[in-house]
Amino acid sequence: MCRAVLESEEGMTAAEGINDGIVYLMAIPYILVGGIIFFIYRKYGTLKK
Repeated sequence: MCRAVLESEEGMTAAEGINDGIVYLMAIPYILVGGIIFFIYRKYGTLKK
């Protein structure tokens, strides 16, 4: 139903907003996991020296 509404809209501003929201929601977990891995590497990587 949402797809039909977004496809029938002429301005396409709502569709662009939905796409931006999806990208935002997909990026947050990757950023969080990457940050955690970075800090773990930094903590345990410096102990070997």
